Amino acid sequence: MTSETPVAARPPAGRGFFGHPPALATLFLTEMWERFSFYGMRAILVLYLTASVADDGQGLGESTANAVYGTYNAMVYLLALPGGWVADRLIGARRSVLVGGIVIAAGHYVMAIPVRWSVFAGMALIVVGTGLLKPNISSMVGDLYDRDSPRRDAGFSIFYMGINLGAFLAPLVTGFLGEKINWHLGFGAAAIGMTLGVIQYVLGGRRLGDAGARPADPLLGADRRRALWRIGAATAVVVLVAAVLALAGLFTVDTVVNLLTAVTVLVTVVYFARILLDRELSPTERNRMKAYVWLFVFAAAFWLIYDQAGSVLNVFAAEDTDRDVAGFTFPASWLQSVNPILIIIGAPLAALLWVRLGHRVSTPVKFAVGLVLNGLSFVLMAAAARAAVGGDLVSPWWLVAVYAVQVAGELSLSPVGLSATTKLAPVKYASQMLGLWFLATAVGDAIGGQVARLADTWSPPVYFLAFGLASVLLGGAAVLFTRQIRTLMAGIH
Repeated sequence: MTSETPVAARPPAGRGFFGHPPALATLFLTEMWERFSFYGMRAILVLYLTASVADDGQGLGESTANAVYGTYNAMVYLLALPGGWVADRLIGARRSVLVGGIVIAAGHYVMAIPVRWSVFAGMALIVVGTGLLKPNISSMVGDLYDRDSPRRDAGFSIFYMGINLGAFLAPLVTGFLGEKINWHLGFGAAAIGMTLGVIQYVLGGRRLGDAGARPADPLLGADRRRALWRIGAATAVVVLVAAVLALAGLFTVDTVVNLLTAVTVLVTVVYFARILLDRELSPTERNRMKAYVWLFVFAAAFWLIYDQAGSVLNVFAAEDTDRDVAGFTFPASWLQSVNPILIIIGAPLAALLWVRLGHRVSTPVKFAVGLVLNGLSFVLMAAAARAAVGGDLVSPWWLVAVYAVQVAGELSLSPVGLSATTKLAPVKYASQMLGLWFLATAVGDAIGGQVARLADTWSPPVYFLAFGLASVLLGGAAVLFTRQIRTLMAGIH
């Protein structure tokens, strides 16, 4: 998409934002506020779902709430695929981001309505809006630079800081409002954050030049009408299925969660089968895709554990952690701000480490390190849970330590996986492979939501230890299969 943007169409190359085009400031703030709304709502979601009706919560069991949380995260990443397609073929990235931001804000405002149905209606809107905004705002950042510009990577690094800045600030605001005052007030704060993001995006539109203004590969005439008809038909099918389930008395939270989990896994299988069975791929490209299947599985397993920070670990923070500081009990959701601040600190250090190591450490080994560290974080969590047996409250430093180990694992796997995705992609599927990388998170979160149900039936020490050791063992397997995977990667390190 970026390569098709003519140089003359780029926004002014002024140095108004840390030495980068002024347009980067607009996209930085849009992403910051979008992440503020996303992580702000996510920080209190499970706590709200499990709170009793008397405390203005949903009164759901922990297992169901964990599954809802995992499925919600999965849908956000799954809809990035059609969201990117809508921008590329129908309305362009710029309008996709604008429409997505408006829909996200609407979803948060709906969640702020103090009625029981609002949380699910609001989440549905947020999923759709994020699917439109998330993949396309990143592509617009790329449009600000020539492909070989030395400032391109630095621009994305600054943009990445916006993600983590929003993620750091959000739980501090929504957590206090939601846990200490009213849940829906916390959701309302997330709505205001996204509204500010949309307003500044519109006001800063002139900075963007023609970046993202047009679809990269637009559908025209009959093709466009056919695509719109199919979208309408698919929407009608979804509504019909929901109506049938409702009439049959099966339209329950658990039914919807299970159905969406199955859809996520099915989409992934079909997506991989479509690529691997494509006869136009060269033998080298097909082998690299086979290597990528391994990396995809490792990544999905990583996110299965990592993203339980907002569900199982968040509940542990609320119920089993001593959060009293000088007579003030700080909100459990405040601990959700630990990960992003550690990423802000650790990302430059990890980048320096990989540069120093060069090709001496291969991509599969880096994935293995991520899996092992992720597993060790749950082993550490098992020790914390063991200390809490009998009703004793444990120090919040246990969770800080767990998150620190997880962030070290993320910095070993996530940016490396993104880079490997672009390098292993067949030429024909180059633009679609980033969507496939998002699917790894979607699959991990969807299955992780189902796995997290066990936290309500297994003892906490057993739960954390079992999945922690499983991740460590999978990391060990990744090391054992490194030679075979590198052979399939055909020269890609």
